[in-house]
Amino acid sequence: MKWSYASQRKEYGRALVDLGKSRKEVVVLDADLSGSTRTADFAKEFPEHFFNCGIAEQNMMGVAAGLAASGKIVFASTFAVFATGRCWDQIRQSIAYPKMNVKICATHAGITVGGDGASHQTGEDVALMRTLPNFTVGVPADAMETYKMTRAFADWNGPCYMRMGRLDFPVITEAESSFKIGKGSLLRDGEDITLMGCGIMVSRCLEAAEILERRNVSAQVINMCSIKPLDEALVAEAVKRTGGIVTAEEHNVVSGLGAAVATYLGEHDPVPMRRVGMMDTFGESGEGEELMRKYGLTADKIIEAAEEVMRRR
Repeated sequence: MKWSYASQRKEYGRALVDLGKSRKEVVVLDADLSGSTRTADFAKEFPEHFFNCGIAEQNMMGVAAGLAASGKIVFASTFAVFATGRCWDQIRQSIAYPKMNVKICATHAGITVGGDGASHQTGEDVALMRTLPNFTVGVPADAMETYKMTRAFADWNGPCYMRMGRLDFPVITEAESSFKIGKGSLLRDGEDITLMGCGIMVSRCLEAAEILERRNVSAQVINMCSIKPLDEALVAEAVKRTGGIVTAEEHNVVSGLGAAVATYLGEHDPVPMRRVGMMDTFGESGEGEELMRKYGLTADKIIEAAEEVMRRR
């Protein structure tokens, strides 16, 4: 499939600047990575509303909680592996428990970080955030959806987590398409199998659906950008329509989108399903796309999973 590509980080920075123009209560924090996270765009326009907390992520979360307690809408950013794992205790105690209005928007998530290796390739961040009460968790499919999610988070009262990648993503959504927290979207209709992805894997699901169509298999594709709350109504509708689901994520399958969907199906409507993603393993150093192929985050693996699910159904 032929797509244009765009940076999620760039659209995040643009959304922050636009918010700063209309929402004086918005403040932005970073942990000495503002050039990479693109919060530097906001800092240039609104220096008095930007705070570089240095390489002190745990302290940054405490500062974010304090600013939120004083009535600010706080966006705190750094790389995903630092934003979640390094300061999980501070997030739990100071942000999640008191339900502070802090938006943790992390970049460089997943194995597409590439050459920095396993120490920087978090596949656990969604799991860590979705397990916390009061947190809303989103994984936008592309740059356009990143912009919309950022703006929506500013209007959402309570702690939020958004995960972004390092690489430019295929642009698969429209700038004019609607977005609502807690809702996924049907990108392609189909009757034989449901392919449900988040983040960069939504584009892989669309690739797989196109190939399956040439094999006379009708696959519907769902962009499940909302991990928590999960759009259970959309999952139920998909089950009713196709009777089988394949989930796809650039994350550990033990505890991300696939786990959330499997939990819902197990309790409400058990059907055959398969999870495509990082199979409970760490990554390694390499080019992002090369690692995606090595670890099976491809359209081919989604097709294999879809064919198995249809046989089991």
